[in-house]
Amino acid sequence: MASSPKRPRFPGLRLRAADRRTLATEMGGGRPLSARRWRRIRMLELLHQGRSLIDVAQAVGTYPREVRRVGWRFLEQGVTAALTDDPRPTPPKRLDTRQQAAIVALVCGPPPAGCARWTIRLTTAESIRRGIVVDVGRETVRQVLAHHALKPWREKNVVRSRVGRRVHRADGERAERARPTV
Repeated sequence: MASSPKRPRFPGLRLRAADRRTLATEMGGGRPLSARRWRRIRMLELLHQGRSLIDVAQAVGTYPREVRRVGWRFLEQGVTAALTDDPRPTPPKRLDTRQQAAIVALVCGPPPAGCARWTIRLTTAESIRRGIVVDVGRETVRQVLAHHALKPWREKNVVRSRVGRRVHRADGERAERARPTV
């Protein structure tokens, strides 16, 4: 059975005077401090006092694994790295530009028979049915439409200037202007 390479047992750490000053300015810097950052500062201070990983974890309300990770990050990279998160990878895009354009074109067209307008659920189902995408969630479709400022589920309200007001008939259609006879 192959085991993953393990680090040696956590050796403990000692903060230099410059590191202690950095932590002190972080704590009393006058700007708000996130709970995660405060917890990491406190972990480093307690580890400096010689406490065990389990004691530090119980004192700050976390797991020994996190305390060990912060301690090793301090030992290998310094105070700044210990107080910040590792960059997280960005997830891959769910839709490429061709698929996004096809969904936008779909919504800009007339809705299917029996439907008054496009909804998010209808757009999602129709894009899968037409083969635009293999599988897509409603939130992804909503984000595509929001990115293009499309809200097909709402009634289109057009604002017109007051110049040249038209008279509407009872059914809401526009009546032709009465033209003066010459």
